[in-house]
Amino acid sequence: MGIYDFKAKTIDGHEQSLADFRGQTLLIVNTASGCGFTPQYKGLEQLYETYKDRKFTVLGFPCNQFGKQESGSEADIKSFCEMNFGVKFPLFAKIDVKGPKAHPLYQYLVKEKPGFIFKDIKWNFTKFLVDKDGRVVKRYAPTVKPEAITADIEKLLKG
Repeated sequence: MGIYDFKAKTIDGHEQSLADFRGQTLLIVNTASGCGFTPQYKGLEQLYETYKDRKFTVLGFPCNQFGKQESGSEADIKSFCEMNFGVKFPLFAKIDVKGPKAHPLYQYLVKEKPGFIFKDIKWNFTKFLVDKDGRVVKRYAPTVKPEAITADIEKLLKG
């Protein structure tokens, strides 16, 4: 099983296969609108805008498991992200990223790149970098700002 075998519901309620992103470098992020890391949306959008023409995409997965920081509806989340941060990268419907109801994609991501101390996702804005062949190559803690990932993205895009 690989990254392209998974599907997820978009923020607009449509089922989307991750196979649609085959051949692209991806940054997969669990997000929240009411978190101290929420301003990272701006950096994520900046990465997306900078590299989208080079086959790079950010995929945002809202999650309400950490401090109930994503309690709004999908429409609320989409509106918040567009109005406050100009988000144009793909957003998906809210999911669980840890525990027994974790989305299969996140079960896979954590298995491929477990955390340093804790295997599971420990907070919003944990990031996974995936190469164009669908391999999970790196995991970043929530405290790692999107702009700090630029060199790793560049390396994958050149490879």
